[in-house]
Amino acid sequence: MDYNFKKEQAYIKAKKKVKDIKGFYIHLVIIFFSLPIIILTNLMFVPGFHYFWFSVFGWGLAFFFHGISVFGLKSLGFTKDWEENKIKEIMEEQLKKEI
Repeated sequence: MDYNFKKEQAYIKAKKKVKDIKGFYIHLVIIFFSLPIIILTNLMFVPGFHYFWFSVFGWGLAFFFHGISVFGLKSLGFTKDWEENKIKEIMEEQLKKEI
C-alpha cells in the first residue's frame, strides 16, 4: 500500500513538473512572436524613441525568473557539486601560491 502511495505522489509531482515546463515553453513562444511585432510597431510609428527596449528588458527578466522557477539553479550550474569543486579549486590555487 505504501508503494502505491509513493508511486501516485511521484506521478503527481511529475505531472506538475511537465505542466510547468510546458508553461515555460509557451512563454518562450509568446515572447518569440510578440517582441518582433512590438519592435516593428515602435520603429514604424515612433522611430525617434526606442521604447521596445522596455519590453525586451521586462520580458527578458520575467523569462529568466520563470526559467529559474521551473528548472532551478541547477540549470545555471549552481549545485552542491559545483560548490565543492570550486572550494577544492580555490584551495589548490592557494596551496600552489604558498609553495
